[in-house]
Amino acid sequence: MLTRRVVVTGMAGFSPIGNDWQEIRGSLLAKQSGIRYIPEWEIYNGLLTRLAGAVENFTLPGHYTRKNTRSMGRVSLMATRATELAMLDAGLLGDPIISSGRTGVAYGSSVGSTPAIADFGRMLINHDIGNLNATTYLKMMGHTTCANVALFFQVRGRVIPSVSACTSGSQGIGYAYEAIKYGLQDVMLAGGAEELCPTEAALFDALYATSTRNSEPNLTPRPFDRDRDGLVIGEGACTLVLEERERAVARGARIYAEVAGFATNADGVHATQPNADTMQVVMRLALRDAQLEPQQIAYISAHGTATEQGDIAESHATAAVFGGNTPISSLKSFTGHTLGACGALEAMVAIQMLREGWFHPNLNLDNLDPRCAELDYLTSDGRHIHADYIVSNNFAFGGINTSLVLQRWDS
Repeated sequence: MLTRRVVVTGMAGFSPIGNDWQEIRGSLLAKQSGIRYIPEWEIYNGLLTRLAGAVENFTLPGHYTRKNTRSMGRVSLMATRATELAMLDAGLLGDPIISSGRTGVAYGSSVGSTPAIADFGRMLINHDIGNLNATTYLKMMGHTTCANVALFFQVRGRVIPSVSACTSGSQGIGYAYEAIKYGLQDVMLAGGAEELCPTEAALFDALYATSTRNSEPNLTPRPFDRDRDGLVIGEGACTLVLEERERAVARGARIYAEVAGFATNADGVHATQPNADTMQVVMRLALRDAQLEPQQIAYISAHGTATEQGDIAESHATAAVFGGNTPISSLKSFTGHTLGACGALEAMVAIQMLREGWFHPNLNLDNLDPRCAELDYLTSDGRHIHADYIVSNNFAFGGINTSLVLQRWDS
């Protein structure tokens, strides 16, 4: 089968440590955490954690009117604005290709906008539809980010919802890559988003998986660390513009990186317990797709949630594939777990580091958990590395695993 090469020509995102690469880079260099205490959560009896990574200073320009945003909750607003900025970055905002049918969207989040879900919940509890209307559902539905991005920019190509919790963003990028690689589309808007909600913190509380270091937000989460006490949830959004390579080159686009390989699979065993064996498989499948050997990978962006079982399983799966000499770090040590956004945010940051040749450390990794595999965990001030290929891994509830291989682009 004839396949095509796929490059990244635009990127933009919102995160707990900054809303553009310069802000994010500054936080990473300063080892500045985006985790803070959330006093608004004190009203929830029984909620153990009060920590989260929130997006600050998220604003919308005037052309986001009430009429064209009435189907959007916060998660879709962040996704749509990130997509607009990524398209602007790619030089494609307003380009006829967007509405030609040759551009598609692959995007997701863990859930829709939770205030809209609460509105439907009140209907069931109070037996009264209250102020429910059609737009309430459009905000709530699982594919709200994907659909709203397509509607706002009048996209007429494929719409691929990647609603798979912590792999929503990375699956979005992977499915977009495949759509272009196999000639189904020429351009794809890909990524993921999540809005901050105490219900998601409560979920992980129920699993005894959240950090309760409420008085020391700068010291948690602690991926791979002996003294971790759980994850911290966050929010954000990130969009990558993917494009067929020859088209991008022909129009003189700035190219950030090439997507060299992708794989996704399922554990098929347990909904919430990670499986190191299938984690290994997904990494090997991605390498095979990229036609690379493990030793060609110069850096690994870890999922690194700071949960005991997740850290242990991921580290041993990584060691089984790559050995112990490949540098590795987790962005979640800075941002918390941004759930549906994390795969896209981590890919964006990994691509920027690939371009600059500096890779961030694992924040708060002071004492390696002896049950984790011996890997080259980046600490202190990070490291300058010349890399041609890097890998970004994510693993989600439902036993869903993803691995992306990203290649340096030398123009």
